[in-house]
Amino acid sequence: MKHTTPGSVSRPGGAQTTSPSAQRSKVKSTATALLVLATVLAGALGPMQAAVNGQLGKSIGDGHAAALISFGTGLVLMFVIVFARPVTRREALAIPSLIKGRTIPWWNFLAGLCGAVIVLSEGVTVGVLGVATFQISLISGLVISGVVCDRLGVTASVKQPLTVFRLAGAVLAIVATVIVISPNFSAPHTIALAIMPFVGGLLAGWQPAGNAAVADATGSMLVSIGWNFLVGFTALGIAYAIRAMTSGVDFQLPGSWWMYLGGPLGLLSIALMALLVRGLGLLLLGLASTAGQLVGSLLIDAAIPSLGHTIYAATIIGTVIALIAAVIGMIPSGKSPEATADTAVAAAVGGGEAGEVSPR
Repeated sequence: MKHTTPGSVSRPGGAQTTSPSAQRSKVKSTATALLVLATVLAGALGPMQAAVNGQLGKSIGDGHAAALISFGTGLVLMFVIVFARPVTRREALAIPSLIKGRTIPWWNFLAGLCGAVIVLSEGVTVGVLGVATFQISLISGLVISGVVCDRLGVTASVKQPLTVFRLAGAVLAIVATVIVISPNFSAPHTIALAIMPFVGGLLAGWQPAGNAAVADATGSMLVSIGWNFLVGFTALGIAYAIRAMTSGVDFQLPGSWWMYLGGPLGLLSIALMALLVRGLGLLLLGLASTAGQLVGSLLIDAAIPSLGHTIYAATIIGTVIALIAAVIGMIPSGKSPEATADTAVAAAVGGGEAGEVSPR
């Protein structure tokens, strides 16, 4: 009696060939692996954006102005993209009437303020902390924020219970932040700077929900992202104008062209995530992009000595713990797996210009 493997089909003469279903499974596995790799690489755009904005703030000596420039370049690009098409142009121009008509709660239109906080923290802190420390603090804040927001039902219609795993993820996130800043315990100023991206991550937990609500109301995710940039830029601009009137500022534009890439890098990250999520789903996308952010931030600090950021053993340990915290924090409770991944997706499209990753 002749036996064949489940994935094989016998032919006359004893030859065996792979069945069509096995071939499709193999192709699907290969495609998934390639998509995961692409997502890891796309996740590394977050640390690249942070590095650019950090060097911009360090170069011009003003992190606030750096954030304004970063949001400004992104806003210009989004203006061109949105207003180049009649459909999205109409949808964008309808936002004032949507706000006036209270189509959705008004605070959803302010989600871009979270982006402003994160980009501001990039310009202020990355030059001192390094990309790795910044990203770990940011992602740790996002993990904790995701647990809290899911419990309150902020990011989904179904509330997520506080399971042991999710609480463990939140605790590990705090541990990761403490470990990564431990080499700087003797410098209180540096510790204070590390808290800034952590707080930005805490605030950003509800941002995807706000962006998704605006996208649903306008009918376009592009319009929602553009509105995100406009709100962030306006808030930063008003704060900068107040600074200029009260204490004076010395605004200057950077001389190097690559220092204007902060906003475009954020947009590229959002676009790639919107494409990749269709093939991976939110949970796998969140895990892969988080890994890309954490590993990418370490590589940037290690590969570019001119940034002047030391990679301590504590930084590597903190990176591993932060990744574990993100994995645990995204374990679904069995009710709404997609909701648990929203936090990681927010981090994945990082730089503060985060939005739900869905088409148009």
